[in-house]
Amino acid sequence: MSTGTLIAIIVALAVLLILIAVGVWLAMRRRRLQERFGPEYDRTVQTEDSRHSAERDLRSREQRHQDLDIRQLPAEARARYAEEWKHAEQHFVDAPGTSVDDADRLVTRLMSDRGYPTEGYDQQLRDLSVEHGRTLEHYRAAHDVGIRNREGRATTEELRGAMVHYRALFQELLGDRNPRSDRRTRHDAA
Repeated sequence: MSTGTLIAIIVALAVLLILIAVGVWLAMRRRRLQERFGPEYDRTVQTEDSRHSAERDLRSREQRHQDLDIRQLPAEARARYAEEWKHAEQHFVDAPGTSVDDADRLVTRLMSDRGYPTEGYDQQLRDLSVEHGRTLEHYRAAHDVGIRNREGRATTEELRGAMVHYRALFQELLGDRNPRSDRRTRHDAA
């Protein structure tokens, strides 16, 4: 075998190994995003022009999230929030629409106290998706009912469902121990 042929084979093998390594790296990166964002990964892929664009968007969310000062609440604040939530739920029977509005405001205030910006619903979704992608559908569903409630179009059953949805995100936000070091998902905790 000539030296030229040997060099061509080695170069071809090196290129092949590089392509395999890049493929494995991209697959691992995609897998990490899928695990981190949960159902939000699939939702973003469906709404973006391409998977590459969706993954770029998700990485952008991660970067913004790293720059936020997300903090856990002291025990007294968590107890106060839990009591306020209990109050909102107890008043549901007498004033379901008001209770849903109270729940929305309580979740927004909790987000703010934890360090999440609350400048708009779409940005809230983006910021929450990094750590709370598995409960984001609850927030979307509750928010949609909240809008219909303010328009006078929500049924009592929809309002009840909204409270359940708000509670899922509320409990997750309230229960976070250390968002920077504890990246476990519900599946990891089970």
